[in-house]
Amino acid sequence: MEVSVIGSSQAQIGRSESGFVKLAMCNPKVHAFPRVSFPPNRRGDFGRVRFSLKAVAESQVAEPNKASADTSPEFSRTNAAVKLFVGLPLDVVSDCHAVNHARAVSVGLKALKLLGVEGVELPVWWGVVEKEAMGKYEWPGYLAVAEMVKKAGLKLHVSLCFHACKEAKIPLPKWVSKIGENHPDVYFTDRSGERYKECLSLAVDDVSVFEGKTGLQVYKEFCESFKVSFEPYLGSTITGITMGLGPNGELRYPSHHHTAPDGSVQGVGEFQCYDRNILSHLKQHAEAAGNPLWGLGGPHDAPSYNQSPNHNPFFKDNGGSWESPYGDFFLSWYSNQLASHGNALLSMASSTFSHKDVTVSGVVPLVHSWFKTRSHPAELTAGFYNTAGRDGYDVVAEIFARNSCKMILPGMDLSDEHQPQGCASSPESLLAQVMSSCLKHKVEISGQNSSISQVPAGFKMIKKNLLDDNAVVDLFTYQRMGALFFSPENFRSFTELVRSLSQPSMDFDDLPSVNAKAAETKQVAAKVEANLQMEAA
Repeated sequence: MEVSVIGSSQAQIGRSESGFVKLAMCNPKVHAFPRVSFPPNRRGDFGRVRFSLKAVAESQVAEPNKASADTSPEFSRTNAAVKLFVGLPLDVVSDCHAVNHARAVSVGLKALKLLGVEGVELPVWWGVVEKEAMGKYEWPGYLAVAEMVKKAGLKLHVSLCFHACKEAKIPLPKWVSKIGENHPDVYFTDRSGERYKECLSLAVDDVSVFEGKTGLQVYKEFCESFKVSFEPYLGSTITGITMGLGPNGELRYPSHHHTAPDGSVQGVGEFQCYDRNILSHLKQHAEAAGNPLWGLGGPHDAPSYNQSPNHNPFFKDNGGSWESPYGDFFLSWYSNQLASHGNALLSMASSTFSHKDVTVSGVVPLVHSWFKTRSHPAELTAGFYNTAGRDGYDVVAEIFARNSCKMILPGMDLSDEHQPQGCASSPESLLAQVMSSCLKHKVEISGQNSSISQVPAGFKMIKKNLLDDNAVVDLFTYQRMGALFFSPENFRSFTELVRSLSQPSMDFDDLPSVNAKAAETKQVAAKVEANLQMEAA
């Protein structure tokens, strides 16, 4: 049976930009490595796509019999099992506060429930909720989705997105953009003066530019409104909240927002430290260090966005000025600004939701391009002072631990073998390093994919990272529901992933109740067809 479902997949919320991947954070009440949660990464907007729900029936993963729809699937109750979530489309709620393709979303939720998936991830956009005026919050569309998820018997992780999304055509709130027109230094700025207008600069966290309020106060009031509005769901349906921390929701600078003419992003990126507010911090820091000339701006001899490390002297492996006293001064300051920003937002989120039985998370990217060089330039421009002789993720993990937050790692589908030639990339090595830092500080880790296009290689890496003997991830979010997700090849691979996580030592034919669940899925497919025919009429 063929059924029309929805749109394209995107890597925006958790998207892998220039080889980026994401991390998440956690709640004070969670102990070492019991659960994990993920942030958004990709878009599936339920476009005009056809997928076969027959595949669901034929490859159905069985659930145990249960009296209540709220009971978690058997595989998620096993100590060694990994809880599986699926991201909803980025534009599941329109800017008019309606649920986009509600029937298709409802059917998708039923299919995921039948497969034994634990829950779904919902991106909540600042530019949709607080669109018109500061303090005017509109939650009805997102409340409707929460109710749909509750009725489907699934859990819900919410990603609070304080950034814009080009793919889903979701801008920042209108009132924020208006302030930005008069005060452009609220945005990150590169050395040429170009503004990055898809999120606010971290330097406005403590600047009262928003009608007398600081950036941190604006974020906190949004979170407080969310807490009040979703009170009936928190701790029951909603079990996880991911705090947006920067570009695409990730804890980083927007250092790689330019692409090469061929569409790739393989250069070193650029430092984003030229807005007036952050330059003021740099100036003060340089004067305190006794070198005021170091506070005039970023390195003058660093390459540009799409250039290689050797194009200019700063990042050269041998003799590069990144190893000079000035280089250490600047890179330490630059990374500390990012760390302070992450700590402030995570601390605020943890305190806001501290009395709720939810896990608070945050996303950190895996900037794996040029990892095999000594200077790790792509990581440096993104704000991670990680080099051949320095662990730049220890301080990040310590911040997560301090705030009892989980860390989301999106690149679990990436392998060294499938990376572009010539950019010295190693996502596997970087992932291992970050996970090691998390283990050291007892930070829980959630997993996530950065792309749904590498089939079956991506699924192979996901299974390896989740089922390896040394694996520490117990929650994985597959990004994201949409056209590619429901394509026959991808969905077949996804059901096999669910099966392997449910009963890693059993053959599919040995799982209980397969025939009963297959029949139930066929009934759902019939309802899907009827609903979509009504929508098309």
